Amino acid sequence: MRNLPLLFLLLLFGCSTGAQQSQYLTVEEFQQAVTAKDAQLLDVRTAGEYRNGHIKGSLQANWNNETEFTERTAALDKNKPVLVYCAAGPRSHAAAAWLVENGFKNVSELQGGFSTWKRFGKPFEGAPDVKQMTVEEYNQQIAGKKYVLVDFGAEWCPPCKKMEPIINDFTAANRDVFLFKVDGGIHTDVMNYAKADGLPTFILLKDGQEVWRYKGVLSAEELNKVWTSKK
Repeated sequence: MRNLPLLFLLLLFGCSTGAQQSQYLTVEEFQQAVTAKDAQLLDVRTAGEYRNGHIKGSLQANWNNETEFTERTAALDKNKPVLVYCAAGPRSHAAAAWLVENGFKNVSELQGGFSTWKRFGKPFEGAPDVKQMTVEEYNQQIAGKKYVLVDFGAEWCPPCKKMEPIINDFTAANRDVFLFKVDGGIHTDVMNYAKADGLPTFILLKDGQEVWRYKGVLSAEELNKVWTSKK
């Protein structure tokens, strides 16, 4: 009986050491891991930080914005590796722990963050210096067409990437729908004009009038059902 507390502690310790955890990778290890075919590279800094420089191919989800982070990471595959980085490490460590707790099987962190990546002379890119689309230019693009599907998205947005093949298949099968893609990370004036408050946002126009909108991820079946009801 006297050994029961000790036995309990041993069992507890044994269970806790078997718990899944994220792993730290050096810059060299992280760079090698990024090249894996199924790797999902996640930048957990703000959109502004991302625009000023990021590792090529990164998706972006701001760890400090709970709603954004939860919505965007929901589009990631929990069974594929996730490679996480921030500016220096604290945010990515917290984000990686959250991912593990929420069922992601293989999570790794860049030790030292993006600042260390740059210090080691590793390649990175910034957002292109693209002129803002004006509201007038937006309206010119959607004018005079029977059906227009406006796709507000971004290359770095995980749900947008998940929706991309669904949207491409839909427009390929429905040639009478004009697809107009707007980069919501760049053309913020048009985002505000269209009252698109998240990425991705889809707006279906018929003869210039909005007949449907949706924010987030939906299946091909759901999209086709909407199209059947609105055309």
